[in-house]
Amino acid sequence: MKAAVETIRRCADPLSGGHSDYDALMERCAKAKIVMLGEATHGTHEFYKARADITKRLVDELSFNAVAVEADWPDSWRVNGFVKGLDEDAAAADALAGFKRFPQWMWRNSDVLDFTGWLRQRNIKSAGEAVGFYGLDLYSLNDSMKAVLDYLRANDPAVARTFTHRYACFDHFGGDPKRYGLFTGSGISKTCEEEVISALADMRHKRASLLGLDGHRAAEAYFCAEQNATVVADAENYYRTMLRGDVESWNLRGRHMMNTLMAIASHIESLHGGAKIVVWAHNSHIGNARATQMGQRGEFNIGQLAKERFVEEAVLIGFTTHNGTVTAASDWDAPAEQKILRPALLHSCEKLFHETEIPRFWLDFAKHKDAADQLQHPLLERAIGVIYRPETERQSHYFTASVSAQFDAVFHFDETRAVEPLERTPAWDEKGAAEVDETYPSGL
Repeated sequence: MKAAVETIRRCADPLSGGHSDYDALMERCAKAKIVMLGEATHGTHEFYKARADITKRLVDELSFNAVAVEADWPDSWRVNGFVKGLDEDAAAADALAGFKRFPQWMWRNSDVLDFTGWLRQRNIKSAGEAVGFYGLDLYSLNDSMKAVLDYLRANDPAVARTFTHRYACFDHFGGDPKRYGLFTGSGISKTCEEEVISALADMRHKRASLLGLDGHRAAEAYFCAEQNATVVADAENYYRTMLRGDVESWNLRGRHMMNTLMAIASHIESLHGGAKIVVWAHNSHIGNARATQMGQRGEFNIGQLAKERFVEEAVLIGFTTHNGTVTAASDWDAPAEQKILRPALLHSCEKLFHETEIPRFWLDFAKHKDAADQLQHPLLERAIGVIYRPETERQSHYFTASVSAQFDAVFHFDETRAVEPLERTPAWDEKGAAEVDETYPSGL
């Protein structure tokens, strides 16, 4: 352990908080088509801020022209319209209002507000193509069905009536996708699989007539509608398979994210001739699953799929922290809380990074082979999603990974603070202070 700490300390590039922090990273990404920026939690300010700062430079200096995030398609499309300046009087807070589903703070937070505001101003001032903002996830079954029907009613009412009849299959489940998955996955009810697949095929078959003669605007509208129809088809499959086991549903989600990423790239290429995309998602999605405990279970993710397709033109960057505070909930659909982030466990990569005594740094494994060798051996790695349960820290939030095979580079921020939700609740303002007395540092 001591030798590993000394090697990492020698190889680490410290971060000062200045513009030059990411100079070497820009050189590292110069030939990339896909840059994936991770996060060890869904609720850490430093991760959001660093991803925003890196993305700004990728856009300004390396001509990246899209940001794709771990969020639902309809909500992100609303942001896409805002950042492209389609509504002159729009406000960033209104653009983020579509993120109503738990966990709202993941995208309705002060850091995303600042970044989307910057991206809008950059697009308005730029003489070139506008940089878009897109969602990769598949949870928006109901909203995506509504978006498809709204599009068709405006463009082909006859087809809209057919789609209304097909999508009515879901009416029996009260608009609850999980209820749909429970009843169809257990064989109690007939699935809607045939209906959603037929609807998507019809949408694609009628592409030429729906595009009409309206050029760019029609292409954008059709692309959005087709992706919503794809979400409906994939979400139906996802919810139906949830009961069969985590591996199958996880892989369906990973495949959907990758297919969506490729659809975004194809759409941009058809309009502008080339696509270079920044992805924001959790470390567990963007790190190569082959190098983790996930991969040993047969799970893959968008990071692995991107590496297999793009090889060196895909750069995977992880983000870690040792301690501080984090925005998370205690249970699904529970209020956001500002929770104490316990110090990283022994035998974890975060603990190893902490012992370098460098507050903030990054490691480029292609540049520092000796550090990569030290981090090739499996270590614990922390993963906090939207729920944080410090009382079961080891079981709930750690897995094993070979960090230097999982990522091309890793950024470590030793002490971090909770991302600030746009709607600060009493639970968020008060909980963190209470947890210091109740749970820290016992139970480590």
